[in-house]
Amino acid sequence: MIAMNRKLAAAFACAALALPLSSIAADEPKKAVAVQKKKSVAKMPQKERVIIQVSDADPQKWNLALNNAKNVQTDLGADKTEIEIVAYGPGIGMLKADALIANRIEEAVASGIKVVACENTMKAQKLTKDDMQKNIEYVGAGVVELMRKQQQGYAYIRP
Repeated sequence: MIAMNRKLAAAFACAALALPLSSIAADEPKKAVAVQKKKSVAKMPQKERVIIQVSDADPQKWNLALNNAKNVQTDLGADKTEIEIVAYGPGIGMLKADALIANRIEEAVASGIKVVACENTMKAQKLTKDDMQKNIEYVGAGVVELMRKQQQGYAYIRP
């Protein structure tokens, strides 16, 4: 009788051990799919992001900023980059509709570069959106835009 109880106890112990192993084995494909999903998300390339400050009225500085932006797009690919040029202070004059480099600003925007004007500067200089190029965007404060973009991981350039 004792030998039979030992055999029965051994059988129950084996069955008890087999249950968790079979449930673990059943969960393995699910875990493998979850791990694969995480890997595929991690492999998705993130765009290179850069923000460029222009606060000088110098057309050469503006041309340099536009050249920098274009070079980033050319080197890394326009579809792999997010580029923003922020103008404030004296630099905002180059975003006026009659600016010397208006055609270059239009080209930059058409290529996917975001060009923004500081509304605080516009108010101080008594400029309205009607005075500005039609294809640009606006931010409340240029300096705050620079700060926020840097906090979001944008590289900062000031030519």
